[in-house]
Amino acid sequence: MKYFPIDSNLFINNRKKFMAQMKPKSIAVFNSNDIYPISADSTMPFQQARDIFYLSGADQEETILLLFPDAMDKKKREILFVRETNDHIAVWEGAKLTKEQATAVSGIETIYWLTDFDKIFFDLMTEADTIYFNTNEHYRQAVETQTREDRFIEKCKKEYPAHQWAKSNPILQQIRGVKEPEEIALMQIACDITEKGFRRILEFVKPGVWEYEIEAEFLHEFVRNRSKGFAYTPIIASGANANVLHYVENNQQVKDGDMILMDLAAEYANYSSDLTRTIPTNGRFTDRQKQVYSAVLRVKNEATKMLVPGTLWAEYHKEVGKIMTSELIGLGLLDKADVQNENPDWPAYKKYFMHGTSHHIGLDTHDYGALKTPMKANMVFTVEPGIYIPAEGMGIRLEDDVVIQEKGEPFNLMRNIPIEIEEIEELMNK
Repeated sequence: MKYFPIDSNLFINNRKKFMAQMKPKSIAVFNSNDIYPISADSTMPFQQARDIFYLSGADQEETILLLFPDAMDKKKREILFVRETNDHIAVWEGAKLTKEQATAVSGIETIYWLTDFDKIFFDLMTEADTIYFNTNEHYRQAVETQTREDRFIEKCKKEYPAHQWAKSNPILQQIRGVKEPEEIALMQIACDITEKGFRRILEFVKPGVWEYEIEAEFLHEFVRNRSKGFAYTPIIASGANANVLHYVENNQQVKDGDMILMDLAAEYANYSSDLTRTIPTNGRFTDRQKQVYSAVLRVKNEATKMLVPGTLWAEYHKEVGKIMTSELIGLGLLDKADVQNENPDWPAYKKYFMHGTSHHIGLDTHDYGALKTPMKANMVFTVEPGIYIPAEGMGIRLEDDVVIQEKGEPFNLMRNIPIEIEEIEELMNK
């Protein structure tokens, strides 16, 4: 891994939080991700399943975590199963975790090779009444392939039909949504790497460069700072491309007078950052671009102030909509009649700002976290309003990542990344 080792106390505490909410005489199992094939002998780069990483720190394939707080044998209350390494694997793939290394990474004393799993699992299931399955219940999930987790659940239901089933996801949604200080520190590193990339391209961008060249500049800076690369597929949308919310082709030449909307950020140690900035190709905003940009920035700043403990996510978005409506009227894009005659299910402002303002961020870019209950301190949210005007060939979005504080305004993890018009113009023209 490119990132520096993480203190195992983070994972020890995460397991304690999870196990504290398990039912009596229950087992929870978490599987690593597969290495997914492309074609022939080609595969996708490995990405660890976030839940097993959150609970163990184990960042390699063919790994299983088993939690059984009521196991009769105290040594088997936490078990990590890892792939047995050998000289052949070490030569062709690189050495895998030894048992000693697995303990150092996870803080789990009991480590077995993966080949021992079925036997040990059967023995422990004779003591258990309930098995926790780790299903993906994220509100934006759209999984079509069968995962290792899915195959385990299918196999377990056939082989242990007399056991009760429970869901890990509600517990994970709750505990993963509230970040530990160590997690916030890792996310700050990801944001700091993102800052380095953004400052790099402010000196690079000029009319005539290509969107993919900008992507390459970011990637160079991210990787040289111990990131695997982008936390999500980068969006580099110049001119009218910015009106396509998930524009990822990044294959157009940027033109003088246009703006470039860049929604991209670095990951670090599997933790995401999520940035959006919109800059003028030639280093100077036009008067109209400044008007719209300033309106988006005001909405972002006002929205950020509302991210405090006790705020309800759905109500927050309604309030942001009211602020955006006022700004759109000021820009001449809406009038009072548009608002008076609007459809309550699709307010007038949605014509120019059709997506949400905030989502949880952490190990996933759209992270786990409670959305139907009041916000809590140490939740981390994006704030990303935008105004999209196809008729004017422009789209502007601005986004930072903020930590909800017990008291006062959220702490902006991207506070050092330029966002004010004057600073961006100065840096692009120095």
